[in-house]
Amino acid sequence: MKILVTGATGFLGNYLINDLLTHGIEVIATSRSEDKARTCNWFPQVEYVPFDINDSEKTDVDLFQYFKLPDKLIHLAWEGLPNYKELFHIERNLIPNYYFLKRMIEGGLKDITVTGTCFEYGMQSGCLSESSPSDPQNPYAIAKDSLRRFITVLNAKEQFSFKWVRLFYMYGKGQSDKSLFTQLEKAVANGDKEFNMSGGEQIRDFLSVEEVVTNIRKIALTNANIGIINCCSGKPQTVKSFVENYLSSKGKSIKLNLGYYPYPDYEPMEFWGDASKLNKLI
Repeated sequence: MKILVTGATGFLGNYLINDLLTHGIEVIATSRSEDKARTCNWFPQVEYVPFDINDSEKTDVDLFQYFKLPDKLIHLAWEGLPNYKELFHIERNLIPNYYFLKRMIEGGLKDITVTGTCFEYGMQSGCLSESSPSDPQNPYAIAKDSLRRFITVLNAKEQFSFKWVRLFYMYGKGQSDKSLFTQLEKAVANGDKEFNMSGGEQIRDFLSVEEVVTNIRKIALTNANIGIINCCSGKPQTVKSFVENYLSSKGKSIKLNLGYYPYPDYEPMEFWGDASKLNKLI
C-alpha cells in the first residue's frame, strides 16, 4: 500500500506521516519546501517529491506518474491557516487545489481522502451531523465547501473512492502559536500566574491530533466511497472546562482571566459533531 500525503510538513501532516509509517504503510510525501521536509524525523523513511500545488494549473506533467502511481491520496495541503477570513482561500487556494485533485484522478488515481472543516456548517448550533446542510460563512469555509462540491461533481463522471473528512477542534504539540493549546503550553512552561482567554462558555468538540490522524488513517484505508464524514469526539465541552482539565492534568493552578478576548464572530457559541458515522466506520 502506497499513500501520497500532501501538506507533509504541516502540523497535521507530520503526525499523519509518522502514524502511517508506524503501521507499515509506504509513504510518498510532498510539500513546497524540501529544506523544511529534511528537518522532519520521517524524511529518511519516505519518498519525498517536492511540488507547489499552486502550480497545478500551469504544468503539463502527468501528476499521477510524477507522484509514483500512489494507491491512495490523503490531501491535507492548504495555505494560509488560521486566517479564516482572508479572501486568498477563494482567490488563490480553491482552483489550484481542484486542478491538482482532478489531474491526479484523470491520471489514474482511484482513491482520495481530503480534509475539510467543521466551519462548512456555518453558524448552525447544536449537534451537527453529515446530513446537516453546509452553510459556510467565512472565505476559508466557502473555499473548502466549494472544493468538496467540485470533487463531488467530478466523482459523478470519474470512478474513484472519495472521502471528505470534516475536522473539528484538534489540539496537540507543535500546533500554531495562535492556538489555544499552544498558548496554554506556554503559560504552564513560563510559570504564568494568569491566563488570558475568552469567556470560555462556548461549546466545542475537541480531539487530540493523535486521535485525528488515527481516524484519518482508518478512513483513508476504507475503500468505500463514503463522502462526508465528521472527524470529532461527539462530546460537547466548554472551552473553559478544556482549559481547566489541561491545567489539572499538569498539576497547575493558573487564574483564568475570563473575557479578556471577545468571542469569535465566525462560529456559533455552541456546536459539536455527531460521531455516529465515524464510530460505525472505525
